Amino acid sequence: MATIEDVRRVAQRRLPAFVLPYLECGTGEERCLIRNRDALAAVKLTPTFLHGNLKPDLATRLFDVDYKAPFGIAPVGMTSLLWPDAEYLLAKTAAGLRIPYSFSTVAGEAMERIGGCVDDMGWFQLYVARQQPITNDLIKRAADTGFTALAVTVDVPVPSRREAMRRVGLRTPPKLSPTMAWQCLWHPAWSLATIKRGMPRFRTLESYPEYTTNGDISEFFQSQLSGSVNWQVFESIRRQWKGPLMIKGVLHPRDAIRAVEFGADGIWVSNHGGRQLDAAPSPIDVLAVIRTAIGDDVPIIADSGVRSGLDVARMLALGADFVMLGRAFMYGVCAFGADGVEHVAGMIADDLTNVMTQVGIRRPADLAKALVE
Repeated sequence: MATIEDVRRVAQRRLPAFVLPYLECGTGEERCLIRNRDALAAVKLTPTFLHGNLKPDLATRLFDVDYKAPFGIAPVGMTSLLWPDAEYLLAKTAAGLRIPYSFSTVAGEAMERIGGCVDDMGWFQLYVARQQPITNDLIKRAADTGFTALAVTVDVPVPSRREAMRRVGLRTPPKLSPTMAWQCLWHPAWSLATIKRGMPRFRTLESYPEYTTNGDISEFFQSQLSGSVNWQVFESIRRQWKGPLMIKGVLHPRDAIRAVEFGADGIWVSNHGGRQLDAAPSPIDVLAVIRTAIGDDVPIIADSGVRSGLDVARMLALGADFVMLGRAFMYGVCAFGADGVEHVAGMIADDLTNVMTQVGIRRPADLAKALVE
């Protein structure tokens, strides 16, 4: 398992066919997925030499917390559909590695269980509800549970079509059809783990009658979590949340500037992994202009399309302070459980260290010096 692609192939073999599109698909013609990868591949770094015995140090400080590397695990909704108990495995491993794990409002596990095991490495990704008491309660639960940073997701004004999921009849939570049941028989490891843990559920949301009335996340999303964020709502969240606050899904410098004006401590540049708008730009295309717009004092977090330590270096060189990976870590947990998460993190760290040595850079924050304009 020398690359993420190697791990991906194992994960693909272990997952039933109806699960795979949830992990891998985009929306529309899925050109945004390709654009993310192509934009990263186009970023070039120039090596410089004669640095002697250079030993890069990946340690990074963000929001007054020391992390062992400048990357972490991005939030993925309904992670336990991909692999049962995946949220717990990701959180425990991230705590041991001292990298952040970002837990989603629409993950399959209850936030109280995850917050209790992720140490101070836990971030909470908030989907804002139309009913303010639900939003207020989610924020309070995140603080009480021990999550150290909050990321307000703004790039899902409405669920996208994700046609590949529709083709296989996948809903969230899934409703088992005869075809799906047949696929489960051919994937016993996933099926037995699911039986042991129980069918995927949105356990964090089960506290709210608005969700438990019918248990349909699509209806709950439409009625509560879609198009619920405006600047006044963000300002009220800022007043309630006392820790570091990020705004997630920014692609326009104007939004980044306003977010800082309304009290954001960090800007999370993302196109939701290519899953929302097929015409959206890659974060690589906008990182530099957003960095120029907000200056050097506000941290930028970035994701979408990252598959290696070299990709992490590319994003850092263009202005990001921290990089999050979603699918790469999901492949790891689906392929090998907690060992897979640790292996993926080790590959990325080793690759990033190698790249920094090749280009003559000691600290991640200095990678912009190697950028080919």
